[in-house]
Amino acid sequence: MSRHRLSRKSRYIAWATAGAAVVAGAGIAAQTSMAATTWPAQKTYTGRAFDACTAPSLAAMKAWKTGFYGAAAVYIGGKNRGCNQPNLTKSWMKSVSSTGWKLIPLYVGAQPPCQTGSNPEKFTAANAASVGASNAKDAVAKASALGMKAGSPIYLDMEPYDITNTSCNDAVLAYVRSFTKTLRAKTYRGGYYGFSSSSAKAIATATDRTDLPGNLWYALWDKKNTTTTDWPWDPKLYTGHSRAHQYMVNSKETRGGHTITVDRNAWDAPVAIIG
Repeated sequence: MSRHRLSRKSRYIAWATAGAAVVAGAGIAAQTSMAATTWPAQKTYTGRAFDACTAPSLAAMKAWKTGFYGAAAVYIGGKNRGCNQPNLTKSWMKSVSSTGWKLIPLYVGAQPPCQTGSNPEKFTAANAASVGASNAKDAVAKASALGMKAGSPIYLDMEPYDITNTSCNDAVLAYVRSFTKTLRAKTYRGGYYGFSSSSAKAIATATDRTDLPGNLWYALWDKKNTTTTDWPWDPKLYTGHSRAHQYMVNSKETRGGHTITVDRNAWDAPVAIIG
């Protein structure tokens, strides 16, 4: 994501350190988003999306509604969220949505104990589950306050870490399962943003699929606008509108006189239900 925690240089280093190679999936059927009949229908968007560190002004969002992008990710909360959000209000959400934009809630929760660098919030092996539940409750409260209704997804941001560190990886999975389970209890769909070489790989290749998020947003900066041809894992995983791909970062773009530095995404997954 754009500068929210690590500098771009630092993130490339962390990404490479975590292991740049990807492997095929483990042959496990994808966990779907919540399919219970009591749930609100999933709102899906397929097309290009962008994410920027700070939610753009309403004027910029209107100017950028040219058809190239149809959705925008916004950082709704988390102690590790790096940018201030002066524009991100319930009124902004409603106005932007009314112009036709689809919105993607992203929550920068606690980060792994083995992750390099300092963060305002990290979990440990001992408290991973409790922190995951607490973070999820906060994420739902933040989403709800912005007018994102039940049935919306919340994408949990997990930055690169060493997934070969077994104890650390186990703590991450415990945290993510708790976060996702708590979201589900509050009728929000689980989503997850991570790197194809580390944090997303850990989710996609986990043999135990219990309580893992049903939507996977993977960072693989290959400049390919696709969620299929470069999918690094088992092709049966995360089918049925459950994938997103961050394929380009730090793209400085101008539309309608408004310049924003964004990351580009190929999107085929749930977006927020605004009310």
